[in-house]
Amino acid sequence: MKAPVVACLLVSLAASIPCFAQGRAGGRGNGNANVSTLPPPGGDQPLSVPTVFISGKVAIDDGTLLTEPAAIQSICKGRRHTETFTDRHGSFSFQFGDPSPAAGVDFTDASNSMMNRTESIQQQHNWQECEVQAVLGGFSSEVVELASRMNTLESTDIGRLVLHRLAQVEGTSISVTSAQAPTAARKGLEKGREAEKKAKWDQAAKSLQKAVDLYPKYAVAWFELGRVQLVKNDIAAAKKSFEQSIAADPKYVNPYNGLAELAFMASQWNEVVKITNKLLALNPVNFPGAYFFSGAANYYLRNMDAGEKSARQGIKVDEGHQIPKLQYLLSLILVQKHAYAEAVEHMQAYLKMATNSADIDSAKKQLDQIARLAAVPSTAAAVPTTK
Repeated sequence: MKAPVVACLLVSLAASIPCFAQGRAGGRGNGNANVSTLPPPGGDQPLSVPTVFISGKVAIDDGTLLTEPAAIQSICKGRRHTETFTDRHGSFSFQFGDPSPAAGVDFTDASNSMMNRTESIQQQHNWQECEVQAVLGGFSSEVVELASRMNTLESTDIGRLVLHRLAQVEGTSISVTSAQAPTAARKGLEKGREAEKKAKWDQAAKSLQKAVDLYPKYAVAWFELGRVQLVKNDIAAAKKSFEQSIAADPKYVNPYNGLAELAFMASQWNEVVKITNKLLALNPVNFPGAYFFSGAANYYLRNMDAGEKSARQGIKVDEGHQIPKLQYLLSLILVQKHAYAEAVEHMQAYLKMATNSADIDSAKKQLDQIARLAAVPSTAAAVPTTK
């Protein structure tokens, strides 16, 4: 099984990784942050979820201003869903049990694009068995058990969700340059984000451009502008904006991920490895997608040892199974190293988590080929189906 055979599928898998996805951001100090594996089949039917209104505030333990929005996630029986994002004061509120998706366009969290909200609600149990946490790259979050905070069945303030800086992690999703931004530039960023939520991309770009014109060191505004330009398919401008963001604050990690994705989709494999090495040196825990980009780039460069190392570390970091493609990638690498039996296991693991029907069909064909190479009967290699 040669690399070109699977090139198209690997690229299509990479394209389905949400841009700037963050992975593990903590829970109980170091828990994962994004969508988790599906619960095991069978067992009792899930209880209906009563609608309740939940509010609170996110704060950083050392008093640093929360200059960027943090995602607010619910965790019910291992299933995670992004409910909403904090405002510029760190406050949040949401209707728990509402089947509608979180407001706005979610560029920073993978769960919205990987999990249908209605399915999520069906899988959730009573809110008394659920928890809430905040998610922000470079930080771990305290977890609030709703059963211990809920006062009524209608609404409650769960208080503060405190973020703690992860030890030995230099890069975060908060830029130190934001605190020095003048008021007019901050308003430009806010207007840009509001326009993004409404998919008014031209308006968003205009507001964000104004923000960086007023304050050229505004790393977050440059990043926001870059991702809007990416949506508008202005690749050259997006690349320049991400580079400007890094120049303004080299420890602000989000734009590195943007550059890595641009390089990957352009098949610039050496550049992908270079960028992801920088990103993962700054923050090795919050960007499992970067491990996929790095591993796949090394795969195409025929650096199988480096690719295997990236894929295995990515799987280890991706406790919430946000990037199932890591399992697929590791399987292909193991085939190249003639470790067929283990390759079967990882392809099976991918198929248990995959959601795209076209990717599933292609992966099943790959699994059949690998199973034959491993001399494993196809029935033994098949992925169990659930009813």
